[in-house]
Amino acid sequence: MRSDGYLLDNRQTEAGERFDAFASLFDPTTFRHLEALGIGPGWRCWEVGAGGTSVVSWLARKVGPTGTVVATDIDTSRLGTAARPPVEVRTHDVGAEEPPGRGFDLVHARLVLVHVPDRERALRSMIDALRPGGRLLVEDADPALQPLTCPDEHGPEERLANRLRQGFRRLLAERGADLSYGRRLPRLLREAGLRQVEADAYFPLSSPACTALELATVRQVRGRLVEAGLATDEDIDRHLANVAAGGMDLATAPMISAWGRKG
Repeated sequence: MRSDGYLLDNRQTEAGERFDAFASLFDPTTFRHLEALGIGPGWRCWEVGAGGTSVVSWLARKVGPTGTVVATDIDTSRLGTAARPPVEVRTHDVGAEEPPGRGFDLVHARLVLVHVPDRERALRSMIDALRPGGRLLVEDADPALQPLTCPDEHGPEERLANRLRQGFRRLLAERGADLSYGRRLPRLLREAGLRQVEADAYFPLSSPACTALELATVRQVRGRLVEAGLATDEDIDRHLANVAAGGMDLATAPMISAWGRKG
């Protein structure tokens, strides 16, 4: 069953906290891969589902005044500060619309396609937008590969955290998210005709950013969890207090990065 509406609305207050946490957790991995793909001055880049500004701003510095960064999202409300040359900000649905251009040297999407209903079309669109020899980097979560907030489930606090994560995963699945998408990326890129396909995974197990992400996510979806009967307000208040106390090791789902070159 699919419920209407994106679960993690960019316009909610907690969305900014989530983007900041994602930047702390995943920017080093993303930037390492982009550097290895050879990004430099003059490149034309498409950042898909940009959400926040950290990757867009980094790309802009790399391509310089002779390059272009097209930053798209269904909700561009948090991209205003980045909307100056060489960055072009556009409202765009990658799973339903034609690409915002062709001949890109690089197309990148992070933590996007798992939420897109028509992932197949979105991936095809991203590849079609590349020039011959252009690079694609897709990074997405695989919550089913590691479904626990607390892999070391040694006490009642961790058991509660994992029960709430199970409820969150159920809400995502009901809205069409593919919770095992990340692991399929290397195969999907090969089947789409990309060459030199490689992949790796980054799995944060415990950090201040993991804690910040958990607090923001649970606050953002608490109404949905309660409405669906997956948790009570008392459960959520107790969990938030447990997390804030600082004695728990909180993980995120592994982020799988896959990349390749268009023939």
